[in-house]
Amino acid sequence: MNGIHDMGGMQDMGTIQHEKNEPVFHEAWEGRVFAINRALGAWRKWNIDAGRHGIELLPPADYLRMSYYEKWLTRNVELLVKGGLVTREEIETGKAAPGSQKATPPLTAAAAYAAAGLRGNFMRPEAEAKARFEVGQQVRARNMNPVGHTRLPRYARGKKGVVVRHHGIFVFPDTNAHFLGEQPQHLYSVRFTARELWGEDASPRDSVDIDMWDGYLDHA
Repeated sequence: MNGIHDMGGMQDMGTIQHEKNEPVFHEAWEGRVFAINRALGAWRKWNIDAGRHGIELLPPADYLRMSYYEKWLTRNVELLVKGGLVTREEIETGKAAPGSQKATPPLTAAAAYAAAGLRGNFMRPEAEAKARFEVGQQVRARNMNPVGHTRLPRYARGKKGVVVRHHGIFVFPDTNAHFLGEQPQHLYSVRFTARELWGEDASPRDSVDIDMWDGYLDHA
């Protein structure tokens, strides 16, 4: 999706400030948002790609202003409403709607600790997709401008690179984010020289490896 969230390669966004001995959470509320996010995921009303797309739908000014977990919290509220778990009025008032049914959370307190360590597996080796590219092959990233979710960064579109690794077959985020099915595709790491991406002023020693699905690539 084209938008301010796709910040790779942008200039004048300021330097990255490295914090020595950075804590996992800077404030207690951040930990609570993380826990809420895991608990809401147990309802299985959305998937990880739909969650990422939810952050992309934040207004640009809010996206630039908000901290990491502020974005999570705002995104989760919207997913709750869209998923039919709460109404907008219930969010604003903090009170259950009269006559609404009380649901039993799928994630219990007893199971929360074990659930915190779970990681999703998005590899689909049983899929019948055929690989179009091989390691060492030169490819070109497609110059496309999708209106929905995509993992193809703008700065790489239309650029030539070389396949350096084949990861296997994985869920395609562009369709999964919009509940159009997993539609698994082969996933590659493609290496682009810095000069290919940003011109002759870039260092000739630098390169960027980007994980790219089959549908993002054409033969060079």
